[in-house]
Amino acid sequence: MPVSSVLFELLARISGQGSKLKAGTFIADAHISPKALLSKIVHGEFAQFNFVMIEGWTFKQLRLAVLQNPNLQHDTASLSDQEILARVTTEYTQPEGLFFPDTYLVPKGSSDMDIYKRSFSQMQAHLQVAWQMRDQAYTAFRNPYEVLILASLIEKETGKKVDRNMIGGVFANRLRKGMLLQTDPSVIYGMGEAYQGKIHKQDLQTDTPYNTYTRAGLPPTPIALPGMDSLLAAVNPAHTDALYFVSRGDGTSQFSINLDSHIRAVNRYVK
Repeated sequence: MPVSSVLFELLARISGQGSKLKAGTFIADAHISPKALLSKIVHGEFAQFNFVMIEGWTFKQLRLAVLQNPNLQHDTASLSDQEILARVTTEYTQPEGLFFPDTYLVPKGSSDMDIYKRSFSQMQAHLQVAWQMRDQAYTAFRNPYEVLILASLIEKETGKKVDRNMIGGVFANRLRKGMLLQTDPSVIYGMGEAYQGKIHKQDLQTDTPYNTYTRAGLPPTPIALPGMDSLLAAVNPAHTDALYFVSRGDGTSQFSINLDSHIRAVNRYVK
């Protein structure tokens, strides 16, 4: 039979554990004994769920997933992006790319702010690992934030782990040579709501802070949440002569060392 609240309170007092009760959501069998229930609450055996944060999500997509999760207490629902960021850190001015995509085990009923704080801390930890592992002879990052930006471009360019280091190599080569990065995902990000599923020549010519066809160097912020593979591809890119790549249409990329070869690859795989 269900545990009586009066008897449970009495048991907690008599056992001297009334001050050790943990606040949270718990799951217990209907026939659990008062003693077993007390032990569960004292030891914090909370009901938990997995919150999955996907590599390549934008901050907008992350916010939507958090808001729609019924297991969370939505303390950030009325906050702006900037207000959320200010409660997590004062080190950055934009939230994009700062939260590590992973599966988080979360107690039911937790504040959604905990998700942002935990994933931010995880990204900072992984970013520092990547920073320490960087190939200083082949890359030229001024700070870890630039690693995060480049890793987000790599993340959006391919879902294939095997291609990430090569794409990192192409970007490293172009940055060293002063060439434009010319990466479509950054252009699309800069288009915002104007992007309707296709990118056109006019879009590549319309200047925005994220248009890597009109502006040299890295975009001003990350464009998505990069995973660890992309962080490592940014700091330890493949040593290659390739300067171009194009999708083959099957998720992999064709790499070229000169423009003529690249044009032939585009004609083969795109046109």
